[in-house]
Amino acid sequence: MIEIPARQGKAARVSEGQTVRVINTRGQQVVDTWAFNADDLREFMSMEHSRVAIGQIIPGIGDTLVTNKRRPILTLVEDTSGGIHDTLFAACDRWRYETLGCTEYHENYTDNLAAGLAALGLTPPETPSPLNLFMNIPVIDGNRVEMRPPVSTPGSYVALRAEMDCVIAFSACPQDLLPINGLAMRPTEAHFEVLD
Repeated sequence: MIEIPARQGKAARVSEGQTVRVINTRGQQVVDTWAFNADDLREFMSMEHSRVAIGQIIPGIGDTLVTNKRRPILTLVEDTSGGIHDTLFAACDRWRYETLGCTEYHENYTDNLAAGLAALGLTPPETPSPLNLFMNIPVIDGNRVEMRPPVSTPGSYVALRAEMDCVIAFSACPQDLLPINGLAMRPTEAHFEVLD
């Protein structure tokens, strides 16, 4: 089992057919997730394309997420977390935290993605919108979104099967100004494991 430290990023290479189990260790931690074609990082899991492919905004068991070339990359095969995830919110960055009033550096998804891939000797060509696992962003009245605490519980998990050789990357969401990671607004570690 591999730790995704609180506020940090981690990445791993995954072969087609392998499954990645993402564990919400303490129950209230959002885990931002990206996947890139291992042979060409310019092809990556796309939330915009995946929403069209699955016909909904939250993937469920059996749904296959696709790349910006509309090819299958990850399939959700298990989910014990309550099934609430987000595909709408872009990766946070230093500018997001500036709009929230931060005047000093704040850890963010964009930098965590870059750091996770750098540990593998890779550089992302851009920062795609992530699959925000465990993130609870309901759409109210068909138009307005709210930011609520996760519904997941300690030890709950999501399992994703790789549909191509890929590089998967995670960020243990560093948000501590809004209740994205629970009402305590205290980011924690999460874990993942690659299964054959």
